[in-house]
Amino acid sequence: GTPQKYDPTFKGPIYDRGCTDIVCCVLLVVAIVGYVVVGVVAWTHGDPRKVIHPTDSRGQFCGQPGTPNEYSLAPPACGIPWSPHGMPAVTCSPRCPPPLQICVSKCPDRYMTYLTAYGNPTSLEYYRDFCTPEFKNSRKVVEVLKDKECPAMLIPSTPLARRCFPAIQAKKGVIMVGNETTYDDGRGRRRNVTELLEGAKKANVVLETRQLAMKIFEDYTVSWYWIIIGLVIAMVASLIFIVLLRFLAGIMVWVMIVMVILVLGYGIFHCYMEYAKLKGEAGSDVSLTDLGFQTDLRVYLHLRQTWLAFLIILCVLEVVIVLLLIFLRKRILIAIALIKEASRAIGHVMSSLLFPLCTFFLLCLCIAYWASTAVFLSTSNEAVYKVFNESACPFSGHTCKPETFNTSNVTKLCPDAQCLFAFYGGETAYHKYLIVLQFFNVFMFFWLANFVIALGQVTLAGAFASYYWAFKKPDDMPAFPLFSAFGRALRYHTGSLAFGSLVLAIVQVIRVTLEYLDHRLKAAENKFAKFLLSCLKCCFWCLEKFIKFLNRNAYIMIAVYGTNFCTSARNAFFLLMRNIIRVAVLDKVTDFLFFLGKLLIVGSVGILAFFFFTQRIKLVQDTAPPLNYYWVPILTVIVGSYLIAHGFFSVYGMCVDTLFLCFLEDLERNDGSAEKPYFMSQNLRKLLKKTNKGQPDA
Repeated sequence: GTPQKYDPTFKGPIYDRGCTDIVCCVLLVVAIVGYVVVGVVAWTHGDPRKVIHPTDSRGQFCGQPGTPNEYSLAPPACGIPWSPHGMPAVTCSPRCPPPLQICVSKCPDRYMTYLTAYGNPTSLEYYRDFCTPEFKNSRKVVEVLKDKECPAMLIPSTPLARRCFPAIQAKKGVIMVGNETTYDDGRGRRRNVTELLEGAKKANVVLETRQLAMKIFEDYTVSWYWIIIGLVIAMVASLIFIVLLRFLAGIMVWVMIVMVILVLGYGIFHCYMEYAKLKGEAGSDVSLTDLGFQTDLRVYLHLRQTWLAFLIILCVLEVVIVLLLIFLRKRILIAIALIKEASRAIGHVMSSLLFPLCTFFLLCLCIAYWASTAVFLSTSNEAVYKVFNESACPFSGHTCKPETFNTSNVTKLCPDAQCLFAFYGGETAYHKYLIVLQFFNVFMFFWLANFVIALGQVTLAGAFASYYWAFKKPDDMPAFPLFSAFGRALRYHTGSLAFGSLVLAIVQVIRVTLEYLDHRLKAAENKFAKFLLSCLKCCFWCLEKFIKFLNRNAYIMIAVYGTNFCTSARNAFFLLMRNIIRVAVLDKVTDFLFFLGKLLIVGSVGILAFFFFTQRIKLVQDTAPPLNYYWVPILTVIVGSYLIAHGFFSVYGMCVDTLFLCFLEDLERNDGSAEKPYFMSQNLRKLLKKTNKGQPDA
């Protein structure tokens, strides 16, 4: 915990250094190689068509090249109202086969039952399009329906994602399917379409979602260039705000402090006036203890004791804030000076504002690889077929092969048995360890994502540290500080970044596991298990926040000194603990300025977008595009503006943190002599009343 000795050879982040945490670097390389192997294996065995394309009852894909049948039709079967997704809606017993699913060339557009179509050649020819290839119209109705060669009923349907969904719509509050409110069940009875509604409820939600998505897409097609203009305005506003912080940071902070004092002062005055006004009124002198708890909180506002309590609380807050200002005024001035210095540093390293795009691109690569690997792993299962029958059979539920089923002993012992597609699965070693591979995929995603973020942080820290430790700013800075810092990070400190990101990834995976267990235990009644799980979730959330804070400052020390991760984390932690009050003041001041900046940028751009897209600006009223939902481009501009402002301020925050740590190191290492001069700017030296003896001020 003691200050480090001065190293006369120290020149900031630009000096010879060696590789750190080599073991973690090797471990990361091995893990990446293993991750690539897992991806190759998944891509070899997986088949994303299982996610995109529906299947029929035999597990064959619909809508494949060279096949005429594009859509999957799943009519009601075996007590299951509807299963439009190419998979059974529920788990069926061996005596209840999965719903009949057929690949068809088009979706049905009318009500019809096989019983009514059987006696009409024209209707039967239409019905044939929705039957299996084995269908023969010479067979009896009972045999066709028993062997599931044709659906028992056709319902007007709408195609969506290569699946046929019931064409449900509401007209004047009346539920209709295909412009009909009733349908013939094939037995001479008319039924209400509401009987189909429960089975097709999810399908109706999907259709409504599709219509909403189409309207939103239309809005984007006519407003995308205006959205881009709004985002450009947000980017320019963010840049201007960062530049203005060099001149207005002190004004904004002191205005905020004065406003807080004035607001509290008005609150004290208001509470005193209310307290004095209630004097002598009936019932106002009742104490809070005598009144007890009341659900109507307005009752308390008629008591003098309530306003007296508010008055005392506000007075205490006012006194505490004034005392803090008296004793912390110098630290507040230091925080403001560091914020101004950060604005100057960014002005000399302008490329740093674009560096988050590089981090964003690498994160997108990590997300894309993780998502594609997860899809291929989840679709690596093979089609499993099982024996289904309606009568007693010893082979019920056994796996079977459709190619050899008709010639097997099963059909001899159980004539009514069928070999139908049941689900996707597998019994090989690869299929048994799929869950392990998925877990490894999630873990590697967190590790690589954290590594990318760490690489961005140490690169920015190295660039801004080169600014601080340049005695003559900016003459002593390297020509390309950002690229130099990026090269040093990859060449010497990949292992340290892997170490820090590994620790964080382990904690995040544990948090994900706890969230999964919490989701599974929601229906459980074990209160102790829920309480324990909640405590663990809270503890690991706090641990993750602490590790992120420690890692961020450790990466700054790595960028400056080139030490390994553990040494850097230890030195950064004790350095901050020795200056905990300065840390707290700087953190709150920067948090306020960043909050104010985001509020101003997002709010102003959002209001401008609202007035523009709602055609309330007369000068450009005819320019605004016609929209289905004006909130679509407005929300897009607001979210995009926030992300842009957050990206700019993340760079600014990293700059402030880096300069702050360098400032603390500068104070502990140097004394202003010719051998150990201060590297801080002239403004900071004046603020601290420090001078460099024997050397001119930079």
